[in-house]
Amino acid sequence: MAELSPHSSAEEIVTHLRSIGSQENRLGMLRYGIKIERALGIPHGVQRQIARKIKRNHERAFELWQSGIMEAQFIASVTADPKRFSGADARRWAATFDSWDIVDGVSDLFVDTDCWKELIEEFAADDREFVRRTAFAMMAWSVVHRKTEPEATFLDFLPIIEAHAGDDRNFVKKAVNWALRSIGKRSMSLHGAALALAQKLAGSTDKTARWIGKDAARELSDAKTLERLARKG
Repeated sequence: MAELSPHSSAEEIVTHLRSIGSQENRLGMLRYGIKIERALGIPHGVQRQIARKIKRNHERAFELWQSGIMEAQFIASVTADPKRFSGADARRWAATFDSWDIVDGVSDLFVDTDCWKELIEEFAADDREFVRRTAFAMMAWSVVHRKTEPEATFLDFLPIIEAHAGDDRNFVKKAVNWALRSIGKRSMSLHGAALALAQKLAGSTDKTARWIGKDAARELSDAKTLERLARKG
């Protein structure tokens, strides 16, 4: 089999992926709540190595996505061009999400698009479990990727978090919690607002909101978290 390169076709890449899949890894994925029907069992580190080797190719990324193979779709998200990736593209891809790991991987791409804030608002309002998770995964990733984004943007996310804190579906509530904790760890000024919301949710009569709030408040009140924020200035 030829070595993968930037010139490799989608078909060649998929053939390579099929050749290195592992049934043992597939079964291991089940322990983390990952659906394996479309998975080959290739570690994320290996997928990223392949993405670096084949480099960005926007058209080929869509061909990889069409394969339906989870690992090929993750590689597609890493090698697509976010500046050419439209809101319509994001909606089409999100409509196929069926497992938390593909959501979290592809949300990384969505955050780098020009329409990311619009997508967060839209996806949060969508009742489909994995589409809604996408909104909150995007919030969490935006804390990391959008380094020059005004703090007002993240403050505007807090009412969305509060509005959906009662969604008791496992993969939604964990993402809501992730988003709240991430915002609170971005800066000291955001920390205060996020902690206030966490404490409010912790006192809720709703079981899911209460869990989200207590868990987030515990991390945001932790001495190590506060020390890291103080060092950021």
